[in-house]
Amino acid sequence: MADSSFDIVSKVDRQEVDNALNQAAKEISQRYDFRGVGAQIAWSGERIEIRANAEERAKAVLDIFQSKLVKRGISLKALDSGEPQASGKEYRLYSTVKEGISTEDAKKVAKLIRDEGPKGVKAQVQGDELRVTSKSRDALQEVQRLVREKDFDFAVQFVNYR
Repeated sequence: MADSSFDIVSKVDRQEVDNALNQAAKEISQRYDFRGVGAQIAWSGERIEIRANAEERAKAVLDIFQSKLVKRGISLKALDSGEPQASGKEYRLYSTVKEGISTEDAKKVAKLIRDEGPKGVKAQVQGDELRVTSKSRDALQEVQRLVREKDFDFAVQFVNYR
């Protein structure tokens, strides 16, 4: 019998992020408490730019965007947000969407699987993802449960289960 395997990745559906951003922009344009404060949210290259005339308003816009992401099933661990910075009369807040597992994080997950996972399970780093293999599918499901229970500072998904 051949080995079964799956990949641990940290990916975000860009279309869902874009949809959440558009929903947040629409809500901001329609809400009464955001009228006349210059609050807006939009893509600025590869990052998301939030503008408002007050620091609290910028944080409120970020909060709306985060709620839209959660409703669309995107983990907030994939969103890396800074603090609002004054730029003239307005405040700007930049956020980036993190994708891929860094080498250090992949090594942490591999060590966890090696130390606490079932016997006979191998984990190897392949670029920005981690391939987990075993002869037993039950052992792979145990590894998935173990990784889900551990709270990492990045979002994880399991793909290519075969």
